[in-house]
Amino acid sequence: MKSRSNKKSRTPCGVTLADARRLLLGLPNIVAGRSYGMPSFLLGGRFFARFRDDDTVLVLQLGTIAEREVLMELDPDAFFFTEHYRNYPAVLIRLAEVPPSLLVDVVMEARRQVGAMRAVRPRAEKASIVKKGRLARRRKEK
Repeated sequence: MKSRSNKKSRTPCGVTLADARRLLLGLPNIVAGRSYGMPSFLLGGRFFARFRDDDTVLVLQLGTIAEREVLMELDPDAFFFTEHYRNYPAVLIRLAEVPPSLLVDVVMEARRQVGAMRAVRPRAEKASIVKKGRLARRRKEK
């Protein structure tokens, strides 16, 4: 008679760096760029995600901190946070531990919520400042 294992049966785990990168860049309005001097994925010109810990962990912005708590309850091996992110709506995801289908669902939902909060548009205020600076210089030159 076979003995049963006490471990939960889980969906196959693990996502490669290449798969996670492809997932992120396949979403609308997500581009590779820099945020806080680090290579990142930007949504509407602002931070959305990045890799850390030798590209084994994905930092993903969420709509709320409460969502992070739900994810950590759902799969504490895959989802966590550090003190740095305590008061910030982001979750850290261990790529080797997260089931691929769960990562897809979490990233797509985060994209939907964060995009809706920002109304996904380029940083108009930055473009406006640049234009004003050029206009001011032109006026001085005349």
